[in-house]
Amino acid sequence: MVKTYNSLTPEQVDFFLETGYVVIKQAFTKEKAAEWTKGMWTRLGLDPNDKSTWDRERIHMPWHKREVVSAFAPKAWEAIKDLLGEERIDEASSSWGDSFIVNLGAAQYEGDVHIDPRDLDNWHVDGDFFVHFLDSPEQALLVIPLFSDIKHRGGATYISPDGIDLVAPYLAAHPEGCLPTGLSFTPSTSTYDNPKDHPEHLDFLKEVKGCQRFAEMTGEIGDVVLLHPLMLHTASKNHLREARIITNPPVSLKEPFDFNRENPDDFSLVELKTLKALGVDRLDFKPTTERRRVVPRRVLLQQKMLEEERKRLEALKTTEQVVSVSSVAPPIAVA
Repeated sequence: MVKTYNSLTPEQVDFFLETGYVVIKQAFTKEKAAEWTKGMWTRLGLDPNDKSTWDRERIHMPWHKREVVSAFAPKAWEAIKDLLGEERIDEASSSWGDSFIVNLGAAQYEGDVHIDPRDLDNWHVDGDFFVHFLDSPEQALLVIPLFSDIKHRGGATYISPDGIDLVAPYLAAHPEGCLPTGLSFTPSTSTYDNPKDHPEHLDFLKEVKGCQRFAEMTGEIGDVVLLHPLMLHTASKNHLREARIITNPPVSLKEPFDFNRENPDDFSLVELKTLKALGVDRLDFKPTTERRRVVPRRVLLQQKMLEEERKRLEALKTTEQVVSVSSVAPPIAVA
């Protein structure tokens, strides 16, 4: 008997097991998106109508507010539960924040410039805050909510479904754990002692040259892309220079993935996709070293950005209050 799901259709389930991702259309409203992004340009300190002020190509912003996903994007939350199992999801990951990733592009990429996705320079697996194992629960799903319309060549995230077939065997062969992509983190004595404990890291820039399948995550405001946690992906160049706005909130589990469940019907769709990438029906995977978290360097950068953004928002609020008072001031009597 074919297993059924509360939200995902059989076609969506098959598509996920084949490609490792699924798109949930109109998972949240344009009104909600506008409410969240209305202060974005003030936070950035940039002029949306003057590209000469766009001094950075891509910006990872800190968050100021959060909202429960089941209320903000109920369709997406139902699909997330179908992919992972509701009872297995860590409640700490049940909310999203306005930590926008803004791709503004750069002048040198405007026009007819063409870049093959294989030549993009940031192919990686998400999760820069922990040492990776095949069954890591910290990032059980990669989520991309779209807060702007994203057109072809407009800076969309590029993915390679072939990459899961590279990453899963790599992690299965490294039960000692692998560092996040590159070494862009600051070791913390309380969570991470010695980088030499895990000499390998998840860097697939060379291997992606052999991938054949690529997809550009274009879409409309309110769409949400749900991807397997081992999906290779990268930012693309924004040739159109229309602000591309997304977030990428991770979904975590209470316990690690289990690829050796007694009842095969108990495997989640993400676990099934991982097993498919490994070419096995089950796997008794066990880490050989301690699970550890790391402190990404971006955390320190975003703390600084958060302070700067708060100052800009407060300055705008003060200005608006002055204008408001001036607009209701009584007329001056003329003798």
